[in-house]
Amino acid sequence: MEFFNPNSNVNFLGIRRITLGIGLVLVLVSIVSLATRGLNFALDFTGGTLVEVVYEAPVEQSEVVRSLEAAGVEGAIVQRFSATNFSIRLSPEAVARLAEGEDDAAGSSLDGRNAAVGQKILEALDAGGHRVEIKRSEFVGPQVGADLAYNGIVAVLVVLAGILIYIALRFEWKFAVATVAGELHDVIVTLGFFSLLGLDFDLTVLAAILAVDGYSVNDKIVVFDRVRELFRSSRKASPEEILNLAVNQTLSRTIMTSLTTLLTVVALYLFGGPALEGFSLALIVGIVVGTLSSIFFASPLLLALGVSKQDLLPKARDEAELARRP
Repeated sequence: MEFFNPNSNVNFLGIRRITLGIGLVLVLVSIVSLATRGLNFALDFTGGTLVEVVYEAPVEQSEVVRSLEAAGVEGAIVQRFSATNFSIRLSPEAVARLAEGEDDAAGSSLDGRNAAVGQKILEALDAGGHRVEIKRSEFVGPQVGADLAYNGIVAVLVVLAGILIYIALRFEWKFAVATVAGELHDVIVTLGFFSLLGLDFDLTVLAAILAVDGYSVNDKIVVFDRVRELFRSSRKASPEEILNLAVNQTLSRTIMTSLTTLLTVVALYLFGGPALEGFSLALIVGIVVGTLSSIFFASPLLLALGVSKQDLLPKARDEAELARRP
């Protein structure tokens, strides 16, 4: 199935200065936002209080959320383990609001505050007309979150380094630089989206960022593989013509892959519940940005790096053949 004629000749590279400029502006805005506003780290990174509750009878997750909101418990993250077992995570700010005025009664210790918060949660859920018990109420320290954040950054850097080495060996260093630059563009812009809107950044979003990284490199490799084939099969076409032809020939595949992936991710966003909202939203943004950057950012950047047919010729073999000639 073809959305676009593979023999079409849309001049995508003709507006490369505009598209490269837009891409660089988006990256710059994202970096400034990350440096000034930062990310709104969720409990996975900031720490907080975890309360696990058990209902006597099955109940819907939405009903648990409504009971908490009706009692004024704001910002709680509810996760369903089973029909009767739920975990409720609260940020340090929410814990402070709930425990306000309870320190004298429960003591100023951490255990006393956790007990007071657990009691408030129990009262809120009991008000919904269900019998509930507290299974545990404990503090999740911020040091765990710091370790997770560090490990996540290291994971992204290792992935980028591995991709850079692989593509440099498989293709040529200019392809590697353009691919990694495109990946960084997609990841930074997606992070900037979350920073600008102040959306929660938790482990599921971090997982989505890593998935965006993989999706981005796959999309760009498909285009660059076609560029390599066309360079080797074409004799007189210029690098700009080769890149335009490669983008046009792979455009249907790019659009089909993006649309089918987006259908799944949008369904997750609409029907997956609060636990998957951040994950699916990060994937939606990353897929859209990654698809556009493969066409309008990575390919123009490859041309700007001066890629040519000579970069893909087997130089060692040619030199050996020339040396054997009389």
